[in-house]
Amino acid sequence: MLLAPGTSLRLAGHGRTKRRTNSSVLSGNATEAREQILTAAENVIARYGVSKTTMDDIGRQAGVSRPTVYRYFGDRDNLLGALIERRARMLFDRARNYIFGFESFDDQLVEGLLYLIDHGRRDPIVRILVGPEYLGVTTPILNGSVLLAELTAEMWEPVLRLAIHRGDIRSDLDLLAVGQWLALVQFVLVGRHDVIGTDDPGTRLLLKTFVLPAFQRPVTP
Repeated sequence: MLLAPGTSLRLAGHGRTKRRTNSSVLSGNATEAREQILTAAENVIARYGVSKTTMDDIGRQAGVSRPTVYRYFGDRDNLLGALIERRARMLFDRARNYIFGFESFDDQLVEGLLYLIDHGRRDPIVRILVGPEYLGVTTPILNGSVLLAELTAEMWEPVLRLAIHRGDIRSDLDLLAVGQWLALVQFVLVGRHDVIGTDDPGTRLLLKTFVLPAFQRPVTP
Protein backbone atom coordinates (compact mmCIF):
# COMPACT_ATOMS: atom_id res chain seq x y z
CA MET A 1 0.00 0.00 0.00
CA LEU A 2 1.39 3.41 -1.03
CA LEU A 3 1.04 6.20 1.49
CA ALA A 4 0.50 9.84 0.72
CA PRO A 5 3.42 12.07 1.72
CA GLY A 6 3.26 12.90 5.43
CA THR A 7 0.91 10.04 6.26
CA SER A 8 2.13 8.03 9.25
CA LEU A 9 1.96 4.27 9.52
CA ARG A 10 -0.03 4.65 12.74
CA LEU A 11 -2.73 6.63 10.93
CA ALA A 12 -2.70 4.16 8.06
CA GLY A 13 -3.66 1.42 10.53
CA HIS A 14 -7.19 2.90 10.78
CA GLY A 15 -6.70 3.87 14.42
CA ARG A 16 -6.00 0.32 15.65
CA THR A 17 -3.79 0.38 18.71
CA LYS A 18 -1.60 -2.37 20.05
CA ARG A 19 -0.98 -3.22 23.66
CA ARG A 20 2.17 -1.76 25.11
CA THR A 21 5.52 -3.36 24.54
CA ASN A 22 8.72 -3.28 26.54
CA SER A 23 12.10 -3.23 24.83
CA SER A 24 14.00 -4.47 27.90
CA VAL A 25 16.45 -7.31 27.36
CA LEU A 26 15.77 -10.53 29.24
CA SER A 27 18.52 -11.50 31.67
CA GLY A 28 20.76 -14.43 30.86
CA ASN A 29 20.24 -15.66 34.42
CA ALA A 30 17.22 -17.99 34.48
CA THR A 31 16.02 -16.88 37.92
CA GLU A 32 16.29 -13.20 37.04
CA ALA A 33 14.61 -13.82 33.68
CA ARG A 34 11.66 -15.47 35.41
CA GLU A 35 11.36 -12.48 37.73
CA GLN A 36 11.38 -10.12 34.75
CA ILE A 37 8.57 -12.05 33.09
CA LEU A 38 6.57 -12.15 36.33
CA THR A 39 6.97 -8.40 36.72
CA ALA A 40 5.75 -7.94 33.16
CA ALA A 41 2.76 -10.18 33.92
CA GLU A 42 1.92 -8.08 36.99
CA ASN A 43 1.91 -4.91 34.89
CA VAL A 44 -0.30 -6.41 32.19
CA ILE A 45 -2.79 -7.90 34.65
CA ALA A 46 -3.00 -4.56 36.46
CA ARG A 47 -4.10 -2.95 33.17
CA TYR A 48 -6.31 -5.59 31.58
CA GLY A 49 -7.30 -8.01 34.35
CA VAL A 50 -6.38 -11.66 34.68
CA SER A 51 -9.09 -13.06 32.39
CA LYS A 52 -8.08 -10.84 29.45
CA THR A 53 -4.31 -11.22 29.82
CA THR A 54 -2.65 -13.53 27.30
CA MET A 55 0.83 -14.98 27.03
CA ASP A 56 1.32 -12.75 23.97
CA ASP A 57 0.56 -9.70 26.12
CA ILE A 58 3.05 -10.80 28.76
CA GLY A 59 5.72 -11.53 26.17
CA ARG A 60 5.30 -8.12 24.55
CA GLN A 61 5.50 -6.40 27.93
CA ALA A 62 8.67 -8.35 28.78
CA GLY A 63 10.15 -7.69 25.34
CA VAL A 64 10.31 -11.38 24.39
CA SER A 65 8.39 -13.79 22.20
CA ARG A 66 5.50 -15.93 23.40
CA PRO A 67 7.56 -19.15 22.98
CA THR A 68 10.14 -17.65 25.35
CA VAL A 69 7.47 -17.11 28.01
CA TYR A 70 6.31 -20.70 27.55
CA ARG A 71 9.88 -21.94 27.84
CA TYR A 72 10.20 -20.45 31.31
CA PHE A 73 6.75 -21.33 32.67
CA GLY A 74 5.28 -24.12 30.56
CA ASP A 75 1.79 -22.66 30.33
CA ARG A 76 -0.37 -19.77 31.50
CA ASP A 77 -1.62 -21.59 34.60
CA ASN A 78 1.93 -22.23 35.81
CA LEU A 79 2.86 -18.59 35.24
CA LEU A 80 -0.17 -17.31 37.16
CA GLY A 81 0.53 -19.78 39.96
CA ALA A 82 4.13 -18.55 40.25
CA LEU A 83 2.95 -14.94 40.17
CA ILE A 84 0.40 -15.53 42.91
CA GLU A 85 3.01 -17.26 45.09
CA ARG A 86 5.42 -14.36 44.70
CA ARG A 87 2.86 -11.68 45.53
CA ALA A 88 1.42 -13.68 48.41
CA ARG A 89 4.85 -14.04 50.01
CA MET A 90 5.45 -10.31 49.64
CA LEU A 91 2.19 -9.74 51.50
CA PHE A 92 3.19 -12.31 54.13
CA ASP A 93 6.40 -10.45 54.94
CA ARG A 94 4.43 -7.28 55.67
CA ALA A 95 1.72 -9.19 57.52
CA ARG A 96 4.16 -10.91 59.89
CA ASN A 97 5.73 -7.59 60.81
CA TYR A 98 2.25 -6.33 61.62
CA ILE A 99 1.26 -9.48 63.52
CA PHE A 100 4.34 -9.59 65.72
CA GLY A 101 3.52 -6.06 66.82
CA PHE A 102 0.85 -7.63 69.05
CA GLU A 103 1.86 -9.35 72.29
CA SER A 104 -0.80 -12.03 72.77
CA PHE A 105 -1.54 -14.85 70.35
CA ASP A 106 -5.24 -13.99 70.52
CA ASP A 107 -4.55 -10.55 69.09
CA GLN A 108 -1.98 -11.87 66.63
CA LEU A 109 -4.47 -14.32 65.15
CA VAL A 110 -7.52 -12.07 65.02
CA GLU A 111 -5.77 -8.87 63.93
CA GLY A 112 -3.55 -10.81 61.54
CA LEU A 113 -6.54 -12.38 59.81
CA LEU A 114 -8.23 -8.99 59.50
CA TYR A 115 -5.02 -7.58 57.98
CA LEU A 116 -4.68 -10.43 55.47
CA ILE A 117 -8.34 -10.25 54.48
CA ASP A 118 -8.19 -6.50 53.93
CA HIS A 119 -4.88 -6.44 52.05
CA GLY A 120 -5.62 -9.62 50.12
CA ARG A 121 -8.83 -8.08 48.86
CA ARG A 122 -7.07 -4.89 47.73
CA ASP A 123 -4.09 -6.56 46.03
CA PRO A 124 -5.16 -7.37 42.44
CA ILE A 125 -2.82 -10.37 42.21
CA VAL A 126 -3.42 -11.87 45.65
CA ARG A 127 -7.16 -11.45 45.12
CA ILE A 128 -6.91 -13.97 42.28
CA LEU A 129 -5.96 -16.47 44.98
CA VAL A 130 -8.52 -15.54 47.64
CA GLY A 131 -11.37 -13.88 45.74
CA PRO A 132 -14.48 -16.05 45.23
CA GLU A 133 -15.12 -14.40 41.86
CA TYR A 134 -11.90 -15.99 40.53
CA LEU A 135 -12.79 -19.55 41.54
CA GLY A 136 -13.12 -20.67 37.93
CA VAL A 137 -9.73 -19.17 37.11
CA THR A 138 -7.83 -20.52 40.11
CA THR A 139 -9.16 -24.08 40.06
CA PRO A 140 -6.85 -25.23 37.23
CA ILE A 141 -4.01 -23.04 38.49
CA LEU A 142 -4.02 -24.08 42.10
CA ASN A 143 -5.11 -27.71 41.97
CA GLY A 144 -8.18 -26.88 43.98
CA SER A 145 -7.27 -25.21 47.25
CA VAL A 146 -3.91 -26.94 47.77
CA LEU A 147 -1.70 -23.94 47.03
CA LEU A 148 -3.91 -21.64 49.08
CA ALA A 149 -3.69 -23.99 52.09
CA GLU A 150 0.07 -24.44 51.72
CA LEU A 151 0.72 -20.72 51.45
CA THR A 152 -1.54 -19.99 54.42
CA ALA A 153 0.27 -22.61 56.52
CA GLU A 154 3.60 -21.07 55.48
CA MET A 155 2.35 -17.63 56.47
CA TRP A 156 1.25 -18.68 59.96
CA GLU A 157 3.93 -21.26 60.80
CA PRO A 158 6.36 -18.92 62.64
CA VAL A 159 3.47 -17.34 64.55
CA LEU A 160 2.08 -20.71 65.61
CA ARG A 161 5.45 -22.21 66.52
CA LEU A 162 6.25 -19.26 68.77
CA ALA A 163 2.84 -19.52 70.43
CA ILE A 164 3.31 -23.26 70.98
CA HIS A 165 6.77 -22.66 72.44
CA ARG A 166 5.33 -20.11 74.87
CA GLY A 167 2.52 -22.47 75.83
CA ASP A 168 -0.15 -20.09 74.56
CA ILE A 169 -1.93 -22.60 72.30
CA ARG A 170 -2.36 -26.32 71.75
CA SER A 171 0.79 -28.22 70.83
CA ASP A 172 -0.93 -30.91 68.73
CA LEU A 173 -1.86 -28.69 65.79
CA ASP A 174 -1.33 -29.97 62.24
CA LEU A 175 0.05 -26.93 60.42
CA LEU A 176 -1.28 -27.93 57.01
CA ALA A 177 -4.73 -28.56 58.48
CA VAL A 178 -4.52 -25.14 60.13
CA GLY A 179 -3.63 -23.69 56.74
CA GLN A 180 -6.69 -25.32 55.19
CA TRP A 181 -8.96 -23.98 57.94
CA LEU A 182 -7.61 -20.42 57.93
CA ALA A 183 -7.58 -20.35 54.13
CA LEU A 184 -11.28 -21.23 54.16
CA VAL A 185 -11.97 -18.49 56.72
CA GLN A 186 -10.13 -15.92 54.60
CA PHE A 187 -11.84 -17.11 51.42
CA VAL A 188 -15.29 -16.64 52.96
CA LEU A 189 -14.55 -13.25 54.50
CA VAL A 190 -12.84 -11.79 51.42
CA GLY A 191 -16.09 -12.33 49.54
CA ARG A 192 -18.07 -10.29 52.06
CA HIS A 193 -18.35 -6.79 50.64
CA ASP A 194 -19.64 -5.44 53.95
CA VAL A 195 -16.28 -6.14 55.61
CA ILE A 196 -14.12 -3.08 54.99
CA GLY A 197 -10.68 -2.44 56.46
CA THR A 198 -9.12 -3.95 59.56
CA ASP A 199 -11.36 -2.11 62.02
CA ASP A 200 -14.53 -4.17 61.63
CA PRO A 201 -16.06 -5.04 65.03
CA GLY A 202 -18.51 -7.61 63.65
CA THR A 203 -15.84 -9.67 61.91
CA ARG A 204 -13.49 -9.29 64.86
CA LEU A 205 -16.17 -10.75 67.14
CA LEU A 206 -16.78 -13.66 64.75
CA LEU A 207 -13.07 -14.50 64.68
CA LYS A 208 -12.75 -14.33 68.46
CA THR A 209 -15.86 -16.45 69.00
CA PHE A 210 -15.55 -19.14 66.34
CA VAL A 211 -11.94 -19.25 65.08
CA LEU A 212 -9.78 -18.49 68.10
CA PRO A 213 -11.18 -21.30 70.31
CA ALA A 214 -9.80 -23.93 67.91
CA PHE A 215 -6.27 -22.93 68.98
CA GLN A 216 -6.79 -22.64 72.71
CA ARG A 217 -5.43 -25.23 75.09
CA PRO A 218 -8.05 -27.48 76.70
CA VAL A 219 -9.02 -26.47 80.19
CA THR A 220 -8.12 -29.15 82.73
CA PRO A 221 -10.43 -29.51 85.73
